Amino acid sequence: MGRAVFTSEPDGPSVKLPSYSALKSHIHQYSSEIIAQLGFFNRIPHQTNKTIVDNVCSFSLYYEQKPIKLSNLSEMIQILLPNNATGLRNETVEVKAGETLMTSFNVTDTNVTIVFDVKPSTNVSLLLLLAAGSPPNATNASSSILLNQADGYRWMVTPDMLKETPGVWFFKVVPFNTSDDERLEVHFLSFITKCIYWDTDQEEWSMEGCQVGPQSTPMLTECLCNHLTLFGNSFFVMPNSLDLSQTANLFQTITQNYVVLALLCVFYGLYLATMLWAWYSDRRALIRRKITVLEDNHPCASYNYLLSVHTGHRKSAGTSSNVTVRLIGAESESETQNLVDPDKPVLERGAVDMFLLSTPYPLGELRNLHLQHDSSGGQPSWYINKVMVQDMQTHQVFQFLCDCWLSADRGDGAIKKHFNAAKNNEIASFRNIFQNRTSTGFRDEHIWVSIVNPPWRSPFTRAQRVSCCMGLLLCTMAINIAFWNLPADPNSAIMFSVGSMDITWQEVMVGVQSGLLMFPINILIITIFRSIKPRLSVVEKKKKKKEQEIQPPPVTISLILKETEEVVMSLCQSPKNNMCGLEERLESTYQLPLALDKIHQVLLLMQGETESTPHWVFCSRYLLLCLAHLLQCLEKLDVKNFHSPADSQHLFDITNQLLRKAEMVYTCHKAACPIPVTRKKKKISGGCSLPWWFVFLAWFLLLSISGISTFFTLLYGLQYGKEKSIQWVISLGLSLFQSIFILQPLKVIGVAVFFALLLRPVTVEKTEEVETGIFGKNQTAVSVYHVTYQQIQFPCRLQLTATNPFHRAT
Repeated sequence: MGRAVFTSEPDGPSVKLPSYSALKSHIHQYSSEIIAQLGFFNRIPHQTNKTIVDNVCSFSLYYEQKPIKLSNLSEMIQILLPNNATGLRNETVEVKAGETLMTSFNVTDTNVTIVFDVKPSTNVSLLLLLAAGSPPNATNASSSILLNQADGYRWMVTPDMLKETPGVWFFKVVPFNTSDDERLEVHFLSFITKCIYWDTDQEEWSMEGCQVGPQSTPMLTECLCNHLTLFGNSFFVMPNSLDLSQTANLFQTITQNYVVLALLCVFYGLYLATMLWAWYSDRRALIRRKITVLEDNHPCASYNYLLSVHTGHRKSAGTSSNVTVRLIGAESESETQNLVDPDKPVLERGAVDMFLLSTPYPLGELRNLHLQHDSSGGQPSWYINKVMVQDMQTHQVFQFLCDCWLSADRGDGAIKKHFNAAKNNEIASFRNIFQNRTSTGFRDEHIWVSIVNPPWRSPFTRAQRVSCCMGLLLCTMAINIAFWNLPADPNSAIMFSVGSMDITWQEVMVGVQSGLLMFPINILIITIFRSIKPRLSVVEKKKKKKEQEIQPPPVTISLILKETEEVVMSLCQSPKNNMCGLEERLESTYQLPLALDKIHQVLLLMQGETESTPHWVFCSRYLLLCLAHLLQCLEKLDVKNFHSPADSQHLFDITNQLLRKAEMVYTCHKAACPIPVTRKKKKISGGCSLPWWFVFLAWFLLLSISGISTFFTLLYGLQYGKEKSIQWVISLGLSLFQSIFILQPLKVIGVAVFFALLLRPVTVEKTEEVETGIFGKNQTAVSVYHVTYQQIQFPCRLQLTATNPFHRAT
């Protein structure tokens, strides 16, 4: 049994047992024959996420069908496992007098053993230095060794030497005892491997009790273990080698091999041109993404609805017509409002326009939406996709799925239509969810397509998206050229097969290592850009200050009559107020007491209501602000506008009494039923969470990864030569075409189908766009203007401008 050698096939794994004296204490009690079993696995058993295993063999000893346990042996068991001879550095380099040889490699697993074979052409001594993070010298080298011919010029860097320090390590070779005229060539060979076994107690691969032996080669790993179990070796696929010490020499050949340099120049030129377009588009989009406070809103109305109007993406879907909207609820309906904004274009093709519509009191559960346009302008037709209305007080969202033309010459020829609020089964239908997820996926998740039409709510600008695409492209180029054209390993295990195509472990390893190098840093950069809270610019501050300095126009009796008439008419809209309208229009001050008497009747009705509801709270607040405004106007109005000073004083006294009663009614109802003011949620999905200055960190990371990728791509291209560089450019083009135009769209569509089919019962469209518009910029709610009746001015709409990002159309 001692020194016995077991093998399965000539090129397969083999096991050599130690001497009988080392085994005696474990097998001396077994009198009859002991059975040895050696197994070899092409497909990897016990795959885990922590350790990547290449070839695996199993060796066991049995006595009467019971396993014999061997552990803590005084001598090592030798296990020889076949290796993959790919991703190695194997080359001969000429080293002139006074020069050194240096290379670098990336260590992701500090438990590996790195084997360096450095054989000079003459009998000289070589000093080998190893350091992490920077080129080694006599002071910062973490490990060093002096090799000569007697040592075989081999250095094995063990896990203890790596000191659990992942990252870039530098390896330097310094020749000793060489003359100035002596020609020295160094044959350099390096590879990475490690020995592991399957721990049945912990159910994971472990290194304990095993180490890489000195007889390891790129084709064979020698594992020395003091126990028996399921053995395996891990072999990482290394990229093509690159000698950083030859950087200057490689750049001298750039005139003979300019293929990769020309490609990089083309990409950078396209990047700069696209950045100019993106910067200009971002400046235009900054105005379009703001929410418009409708100028038809009554300035004292404080119950707000946020309208998100989605224009379709069809050809000529945008409109030049003046569009009006009216909301119809279970309790009341709003006035007809114009969806216009003189400061920015609205209702363009593919646009999502946000409007803040205010009413004196809640309309109840919304049931219908009325849209109409006047067929004006050069492009009157309008394709409306949908309208989302959010009650800013209760956060309830109503969706109106339109998907039709409002046109005299398209669709059914109608320019005005009523739409019913969508039910839950309509919102969760396959068609609706698939369309929404596909549109969102291409506009936001597909980084390349999102450059053209990003979501309006996102702080991730076009310029940032273009730069991220450029960084991702450069990183892809660097990793692609580093692992390009690696020789196929015939011994690599086949992981799975698709038809006649076999996916080997070598290919899987290249994909995994490429993903680990490329995606984490790029995903981090994109996530930072997506999550940054925008900074309030100096221009916006000046604009806000200018809006606040706008002075109201002078008070006239005709304007007072008009405003009072509007108040009475708005109160008549709700059946709860039990109020009839005016029999005739207000044309003189004699008619003002009649209008005030109708307001008094509503106040008496509110005073008699024992149950406080949001309707009475907002309605009494509306009357309080309107009466306060009327009282201020009467104070400023010249007595000459009345028939006598007594008439003026009488009207002032009536208004003052109504104001006090309105204040009392509002206070009582507010105390019994507090106003459901919009409040900041604990966490808004997709909302901004990082301070604005994180943008500098994102740009620093982006520029760093772009510069490093450009440098290594150029070096690899110069090292490959002109012919190989041309071949690589062709393969890169095919790879990018496949990724951008095939794989990414398929991913977006696949996710959309997944949500539409599997999550239909629970998937309802998020109101992220709506809520981010309110909270995303400065976390300020605008559901109530927070203006007391003592502060109100005339006309109110000129002073009650909403906080950023809202602006009032005037």
